[in-house]
Amino acid sequence: MKRNGWLRYAQLCGLMLPACVPVAAHGAEPDTALRITFAPGQAATVQIQPDQSIAVLFNSSGKRQTIPRLEIVNEDSAPRLRAEDVDFDGHPELVVSGPVGMVNEAVAVYRYNPGQEKLVALEPASHQRSRCGGLMGLDVDAANRTLSSSCRSGSMWYVDLYRYHDGRLYLYRAERALMLGDALEATIFVKQTAESGPMAVWSTFDPAGKVLETAISDGLVAPRSDRRLLAFSGQVVPARLPLYARPGDTATRRYLVRDDRVELLDEIDGWVKVRYANPTQGDILGWVNANP
Repeated sequence: MKRNGWLRYAQLCGLMLPACVPVAAHGAEPDTALRITFAPGQAATVQIQPDQSIAVLFNSSGKRQTIPRLEIVNEDSAPRLRAEDVDFDGHPELVVSGPVGMVNEAVAVYRYNPGQEKLVALEPASHQRSRCGGLMGLDVDAANRTLSSSCRSGSMWYVDLYRYHDGRLYLYRAERALMLGDALEATIFVKQTAESGPMAVWSTFDPAGKVLETAISDGLVAPRSDRRLLAFSGQVVPARLPLYARPGDTATRRYLVRDDRVELLDEIDGWVKVRYANPTQGDILGWVNANP
């Protein structure tokens, strides 16, 4: 299932159909045994045990490895196995997944280490801005070398996007829900449709965790990973709207006027960062106070 389709499905499950459960990844039936060729001459047989641990037998040497069960997976649900190239090196990894709660799906990825002849867990670099806390509902975008992790927290669905740098998996993009309610509508009107999800602030990070860009857009539609973030635009509602240099400022000489069109870029404590395309001065950045 494509990412946007999965998110719409997830929204229905989370908000309308509490009894929904996750669909099997890539339309596959759950597998309890699997043979994987990690590289030429390096194959293994993988099988789920009665206690839901995973037994790995390396066929060339007869060496065995046991992977503990995924602790967060529902106790009455057996994990699923599949082989997929998750690190884009041309060779498959072992992907283990299982349901968590009603709609989430936990995922663990194990990469083959030829020097040790064992499988090693792929751990994303820790990042406090990730919303899923690890790999959940994993989707692999090989064309753009990006991994997508999706999960539900409360009534909101979130997506974390990951990429590799020097063999290390880092958080590339993440979102946080925009909690302004009607306050934003009274300040800047953003036209939405029945298909629109709740608004969120999306951020792009470099491998060190530095924020490269932000934009406010649909929280249920992950932005294309091969493009810059695309921000919602809206129209100024008040007759005159002060435009400040920083959140919390109390004085300014700059103003926007009713019907000026701006792009929404970020939000901090009820202050919204906007960009206004001035016809004579070019882009003008500033913050407006959307607090009630």
